[in-house]
Amino acid sequence: MNAEVLAVGTELLLGQTVDTNSAWLGERLALAGIDCHLQVKVGDNHDRIVAALRAALGRADAVIVCGGLGPTHDDITREAIAEVVGAPLVPDPVVLARIREMFAERGRTMSANNARQAEVPLGARPIPQVRGTAPGLICPVGDKVIYALPGPPHEMREMASREVLPDLVARAGPVSVIASRVLRIWGLAESRVAELLNPRIEVLQGAAGGVTVALLASSTEGIRVRLTVRAHSPSEAGTVLDGEEAAARALLGDSVFGVDDQTMEGAVGAALVAGGLTLGLAESVTGGMVASRLVRVAGASAWLAGSVVAYSAEVKRSVLGVPEGPVVSAPAALAMAWGAREVLGAGIGVGVTGVAGPASEEGVPVGTVFCGLVGPHSATESVRLSLGGDRDQIRQAATMSVLDLLRRRLTHPPDRP
Repeated sequence: MNAEVLAVGTELLLGQTVDTNSAWLGERLALAGIDCHLQVKVGDNHDRIVAALRAALGRADAVIVCGGLGPTHDDITREAIAEVVGAPLVPDPVVLARIREMFAERGRTMSANNARQAEVPLGARPIPQVRGTAPGLICPVGDKVIYALPGPPHEMREMASREVLPDLVARAGPVSVIASRVLRIWGLAESRVAELLNPRIEVLQGAAGGVTVALLASSTEGIRVRLTVRAHSPSEAGTVLDGEEAAARALLGDSVFGVDDQTMEGAVGAALVAGGLTLGLAESVTGGMVASRLVRVAGASAWLAGSVVAYSAEVKRSVLGVPEGPVVSAPAALAMAWGAREVLGAGIGVGVTGVAGPASEEGVPVGTVFCGLVGPHSATESVRLSLGGDRDQIRQAATMSVLDLLRRRLTHPPDRP
């Protein structure tokens, strides 16, 4: 079974609305074992919607259309589908009664143009709406099918889960499962990750089993390695992915900080809990961004003592005890870490200072960041980073790098003297 997604709406083409519906459908189709090779966006134009539908039907077994089912003049998906299937639009009294009922339940009077939403191509089956007024459609086209879903994401997702995906699976018969697992990496360039994984990728390309590896890069969130497998069942897919994850970790080492939705801040929090430690921060260049990420983690108050945002040199010296001298330096970052540890009464202190731009400071070039760490037993460490990008990218990368340094030291502490 091969499906395509057609998102309707001029606002999508203008960039005024982000098409999250196609992404959500792509993920759910894969989980259901339905191939989705193409996703298309088209504006609110009758002829172009008709052309896009006919092209999609020429390639795919099923087409899922999102949007254009509302009551206004530019909601023309129903008319376009009717032309493609060669059937007239006819009012459905049951659908119309349900729309009237929904308006009455909300204490409102139905407008005359809402009656358009009860028009259904002859031979199609309406999908009852439970969250809005626009019903969906299931329209057979020979041995193929068009599904029409409303554009609002919460309406689309409910209707797709309730009616469309089960109908697709039933039409497809026995299907396989497409499952993915994403390894999240920080500290390695994309080219280096590819180089490290290449031996395993070569093995997979020459073997049966359908496991694929893809790399997705982000300057502020690191590299994601997506492992994808097609299997007969979710349990079989899980077993295969377990093996591939282990193989990838063996090649990538501790640069892997999480899997799927696991975050860097979550990894740091878990490591602090495991070590029974609390953390105190002193932030200059990041301006509180490190603490902001950490407090996203539920229960952070148990291990995050706080953060001193010491942006000026005067605050660094008066609050944190940074001595006279350059404040964008490794000694300053260490002094900030000591100060945070003492002022906040934490087991670990971390200090970060640097230059985000647009101009250099104290002769230090833009993108230079120093991180200092004072751990249990007064173990100290400082790291100099050279980061690229604009001001915001440098600050975000610095935040991730600081958290990554802390994660690595918590999970692989240096030997005590």
